[in-house]
Amino acid sequence: MESNAVENKNVAKDPGLITYAHTAGSAVIRPEDMGKVKGKAQMAMRQQTQDALEKIYRQIELLKKQAQEIVERIDISERIYQAQMSFEPVINSSYFLYEKKDGTDVLSMVGPTEWGRKFPYNRFLATVHLLADHTWKVEFLNSEKIDYELLVS
Repeated sequence: MESNAVENKNVAKDPGLITYAHTAGSAVIRPEDMGKVKGKAQMAMRQQTQDALEKIYRQIELLKKQAQEIVERIDISERIYQAQMSFEPVINSSYFLYEKKDGTDVLSMVGPTEWGRKFPYNRFLATVHLLADHTWKVEFLNSEKIDYELLVS
């Protein structure tokens, strides 16, 4: 058996660690442009973190909206419990909150379009629904002053 003798000085000891191709058939080894690699990586990182931040921002906006709705619900509930009531509200029923001309509030079973020609209050505030836990769900919150004479004519 004949051995292919190659001089030790022409053979790489650790061919995987050298920075150039060690045989004619080896793959071409080109040094990477690290600035380009880092730039691409940084761009991908910024895109991913921006997407994550936008998702968190949308969640914050949703929480902010929910908090505002709770604050409105508290405000209306406080007004309802301080309002004049000539009946005992029934759970799972809707009622109407009005502001009288003297500034006090009244809770009624009569809706704003059911009064006929003469609207007896200063303004309609909200349509509310009594829940089983005796809290009020705001079904409609009137933020504008409405001319009720036009509404019923």
